[in-house]
Amino acid sequence: MVEKPFSSAAIAAPSEGGPSKYFCEEEPLDDREGPAYQKLASLIGNELKPPETLDVDTVKYVQEEAKRISAKYRSAFKDLGEYNLEKIFYYIVRNIAGYGDLHVVMADPNIEDISCNGIGKPIYIWHRKHESLATNIVYRDEEGYDNLVLKLAHVSGKHISSAFPILDAMLPEKHRLAATFMREVSSGGSTFCIRKFRPEPFSIVDLIRLGTIDTELAAYCWLLLENKRSLMVIGETGAGKTSILNALAGLINPSNKVITVEEVAELNLANENWVQLVSRQGFRFGASDTSVITLFDLVKVSLRYRPDYIVIGEIRGEEAYVLFQAMATGHGGLCTMHGDSVDNAVKRLTSPPMNVSKDYVPLMNVCIVMGRVELPREREGLTFGRRIRGVSEIIEGDRFVTVSEWDPVSDSYNTDLEKSELLEAAAYRQGLTKEEVIQEINRREEIITFLFKSNLGSQADVTRTLVNYGQFRRRQKYAPLMPPKQRVLKVY
Repeated sequence: MVEKPFSSAAIAAPSEGGPSKYFCEEEPLDDREGPAYQKLASLIGNELKPPETLDVDTVKYVQEEAKRISAKYRSAFKDLGEYNLEKIFYYIVRNIAGYGDLHVVMADPNIEDISCNGIGKPIYIWHRKHESLATNIVYRDEEGYDNLVLKLAHVSGKHISSAFPILDAMLPEKHRLAATFMREVSSGGSTFCIRKFRPEPFSIVDLIRLGTIDTELAAYCWLLLENKRSLMVIGETGAGKTSILNALAGLINPSNKVITVEEVAELNLANENWVQLVSRQGFRFGASDTSVITLFDLVKVSLRYRPDYIVIGEIRGEEAYVLFQAMATGHGGLCTMHGDSVDNAVKRLTSPPMNVSKDYVPLMNVCIVMGRVELPREREGLTFGRRIRGVSEIIEGDRFVTVSEWDPVSDSYNTDLEKSELLEAAAYRQGLTKEEVIQEINRREEIITFLFKSNLGSQADVTRTLVNYGQFRRRQKYAPLMPPKQRVLKVY
């Protein structure tokens, strides 16, 4: 059941055979409930009061207003029982505050992606366990379907029309929306794709639990970020680049100032010293539209905020050049980019439109290659997952040192920090040996393991740990290794 007792979802093969489908089932309104629903919807349209503040739960507010108005006109609904009224309230919320026929798929937490390729075609979803599935939802009324796309745009606070038929926006629940309108750019009619995100983003501990990264790699990245090294995450679409970027950004010292730059606001940090910048589409026709604010503009502006770290959701244009200029002046950088290998990523960076000089490429110290892979054994009920396929240090424009690789046979990571040249440089700057720095990584790995085993996996838990451990380190910099229990007591 998705929303008991009125809606549910099932995955099954159709009776006529063929691949499995995702079936949305909702209890329909009967002959008495239908007219009552229309009556209440009309009354709400006339009497619904706007909330006093914008910071309200829309679903809860509409539900409470529906109950208030139905109680006010009790005589109009006197023949209906409590169950009938609750069903009517469900449809009121579904159609006014919700997403209509998409209500079930939007409410299902196992769905990562929802897309419609045009009128008369089934809605497709990407299920966390079953991957791509067609659903039994098909829009056949073109006018009603276009109105749905308009509604999606309006609740996102953006505009879509025949004049501006392409939309990239964020829904109120922080899901990413891409859409086209009518037949201006898509011959099959309006289209949309909704990329769903968790209300609480994955922390580094959550990703360890899923196997996306292990504790040693997490501790390695933690130490590099503390030393203001720059990291780039590459991979294909759906590989988990944004999730790992958000988790890595959560390892930045909370006292550091972080500026995030994105086309659509997807990153969600627990860091209070954080400024989130989002690009803006144009409002007028013509190539000289000065209302457009690009990632390039935002990266330039971010340098005036005196950031310790600049985090770019995805680089693919001239903003890459400004990011590398910023890293050359001592700022740390984090970003994602589409690519399947370190070598190809470097080729993209040094080619138009990014045009980063090959001499500047090593300023992006580490390249993390993400992939969506088949697992050798089922994990968390999944037969596929997102994994860090490799971690390489960029020493020169054409010389890389691979410090970790994912083993597809054992679903584990083969990490050799002795190969790391970045750790050697960090040790030299601090007057330490490389062995002492690796010992520090081992200490941090035990801290992360403690969080993992104690089910303290939220971003707030990780941030609190960074603060406490930073205070501990200031008191005892690279202190001799103590028994784990004593150290845990001191850190936590």
